[in-house]
Amino acid sequence: MQSFARAVVIGGGVVGVSTLYHLARKGWTDSVLIERKELTSGSTWHAAGLLPLFNLSYSVGQLHKYSVRFYKELQAETGMNVGFSNVTNIRLARTKDRMDEYRYYAGIAETIGVPVRFLTPEELKEVWPLCETDGVLGALQHPEDGYIQPADLTQALAKGARDRGAKIHRNTVVTAIEKLSSGNWKVVTDAGEIECEHIVSATGNFARRTGAMVGLDVPVIPVEHQYIVTEPHPAIMERRRQGLPEMGVLRESDSAWYMREEAGGLILGPYEKGAPVCYVDGPDPNSEYELFQEDLERLMPHIETAIARVPAFGEVGIKKVYNGAIAYTPDGSPIVGPALGLENFWLNEGHSFGITAAGGAGWQLAEWMVDGAPTVDMVGVDPRRFGPYASEGWLKVKNEEAYANVFTMHYPDEERVAGRPLKTSPSYERQKQLGGVFGSVYGWERANWFAPEGYEVPAAELDVGADVLLAENHPPADHTGRIRERWSFRRSNYFPHVGAEVKNVTENVGLLDMTPFAKALVTGPGARAWLDGLFANRIPKKRGRIALCHLLTETGGVKAEFTLYERRDGEFYLVSGGALESIDHDTMRRLLPKDDSVSFKTITQSTGVLVLAGPKSRDVLKVLTRSDLSNAAFPWLTGQRISVGPVGLDALRVNFVGELGWELHHPIEMQNTLYDLLMEAGAEFGIKPFGIRAMGAMALEKSYRQIPRELSIEYNALESGLERFVHPDKGAFIGRDAVVACRDEGYRWKFATLELHGIEDADARGSEPIHKDGVLVGRATNGGYGWRVGKSLALAMLKPEFAAEGTGLDITILGKAYKATVIGESPFDPENHVLRA
Repeated sequence: MQSFARAVVIGGGVVGVSTLYHLARKGWTDSVLIERKELTSGSTWHAAGLLPLFNLSYSVGQLHKYSVRFYKELQAETGMNVGFSNVTNIRLARTKDRMDEYRYYAGIAETIGVPVRFLTPEELKEVWPLCETDGVLGALQHPEDGYIQPADLTQALAKGARDRGAKIHRNTVVTAIEKLSSGNWKVVTDAGEIECEHIVSATGNFARRTGAMVGLDVPVIPVEHQYIVTEPHPAIMERRRQGLPEMGVLRESDSAWYMREEAGGLILGPYEKGAPVCYVDGPDPNSEYELFQEDLERLMPHIETAIARVPAFGEVGIKKVYNGAIAYTPDGSPIVGPALGLENFWLNEGHSFGITAAGGAGWQLAEWMVDGAPTVDMVGVDPRRFGPYASEGWLKVKNEEAYANVFTMHYPDEERVAGRPLKTSPSYERQKQLGGVFGSVYGWERANWFAPEGYEVPAAELDVGADVLLAENHPPADHTGRIRERWSFRRSNYFPHVGAEVKNVTENVGLLDMTPFAKALVTGPGARAWLDGLFANRIPKKRGRIALCHLLTETGGVKAEFTLYERRDGEFYLVSGGALESIDHDTMRRLLPKDDSVSFKTITQSTGVLVLAGPKSRDVLKVLTRSDLSNAAFPWLTGQRISVGPVGLDALRVNFVGELGWELHHPIEMQNTLYDLLMEAGAEFGIKPFGIRAMGAMALEKSYRQIPRELSIEYNALESGLERFVHPDKGAFIGRDAVVACRDEGYRWKFATLELHGIEDADARGSEPIHKDGVLVGRATNGGYGWRVGKSLALAMLKPEFAAEGTGLDITILGKAYKATVIGESPFDPENHVLRA
């Protein structure tokens, strides 16, 4: 074994070998892979090899698309057969909600260039003659999809990597990983030591054990997955003799199983409830090609529906039952990117669909490592999207939940309940008593909306549709014993209640708990200069002024967004989205100067935030403070230290709803005192709580951008419409050259606000395709109903020539085309008169 390598990849499954290949292809030809046994001996060898392009994530969908295309190219490059069977993939729909899911996905697919087609039951019977079509409303087909032989794919990747100069060491066990004083890493193995600049952990079921070597608590725990292989069936063998094409991978989503041909028989792979986690402490060090005892009893409901759908499945014997471990994360998406707090230590773990994702994940991780940033927005798979709250016990229940929900309908407003509540602000119980219906972000409970007292969803609206295994369209009953929310791709039961919250904020005053905001303090003699060299916006010279500041990539994309407030001389308070706390704060810490002139401290847990907004918010605060709240003394976009009753806090005159109001940043232990004071003082002014969905609806009417929707590494900051916040003339900052180039050479995309016409019961959600004369010209990034302007709205990224005000376009929502018009930014209060009131 050589003594030095640019990068060491640990793990010889398909994900690790793909990472090695792509690093070598990017020029890091001195990279090395270390595998404890033989290649594919972990989860790869027993994988069913499916290549499902279907994914409701815009970014993950791009990774899957790359993989399917790349595997064909790899075969040509290496001359090795990767065993790719392009038999297509067919997903059945038995309920109207499932068809809505497919129609929504079809829009995403079009925006990323993945072809799909819808099949009628008659067309389904033509391509899958052994499938009964009773109860099937239709199906979605991926013509470019199919399955692949995992071992053959891995060996082809290995050959491609070796041909480019990379090395693979099999039967070599990593025993320790050490950080050297030089900043490099030392990987200790039973065959010697190797020093390297970068490490990639792609160890699958061993992820937590590998992480523990460097002090990481990796949020991956595998779950048992079973699939059944049958004996050959005469009808399938006859089709083969006749030279008929192989039938596609069949998925009855509403019964949570997939099926495909295998050696003249069939494979059935169910995703059942009750599948347990395994390898919590990692597999046995000597494990290889390991399986668990099968448990067919767990699979019986799925087996019965499979026999009803494909009677041939029940007409032959079982050849083999595989029960192997598949790595899972709490949200079902992999973790690909930098490890929290460790320089040049990377994770490519948690792949529950590892064969599909391996190509794309290896591609983007190599881009990130070599060039400093990925080319696809990877926020949805960034390892740092989970925080220190992700304990072993929480992971166990969440990962089992993620497995059981692989085939459930992924409604855009879905909120899964396992492991909750976990993190609550002090006023949580008060909000519950006021009717709060909660969601979760970064472990925190947040009120999405408030239900009237005694409200519940009518039983007739719950679990509607065919008699299927997966019909849940709602969370379980909450603490009131009632089901108060029904999920949908269309306007749902909470729609008018959110409208009532917006109306009250617009006419009176509302109170919102935003404690989950990520909060940090930046201090030290070099703080101002450091921040000024990072952010695209100018740092306010006057203490108390507030600025919206963006951290860009070297290519000019938006990596992070902060509200910045100098609350004391040299003490800068930074606020960013709660879901991004670990990502944003880790990014900032990596950029700290080495001379200790700047200190960065997270204070999220100790600081609460209540938002008071509406035309009567000043009236409420006047009852509780002696401070002068007039425009002259307390203008918009400033902050002051004030007392509200006995509570000393920082009041920031800024919010995300576009109304007169303040964010009240306070010691978290004082939150209930503050909450009660505001509710009592506000009673005469009509105060009511409001939730995240009302806030989102109002933000939409102001054309406010969000990460990772309109603000993304994939769009230049100027393309995202941030001209007011980006100042190339202020001096050097990260991404300045790319911003200047974009300004001088022209935009590829342009941010726009759209008014949608003829909408009935379904607004845009984001990722809907936008056309002009039948040609794709952009995609929606957000959407919903604007209650204050009385219009259905969407935010979008468009080709610049179609982004001028007044341009007529078409937008496809759930398979139906609607007219849309580009309108001016901030359709509500475009001059900000209300904010400045």
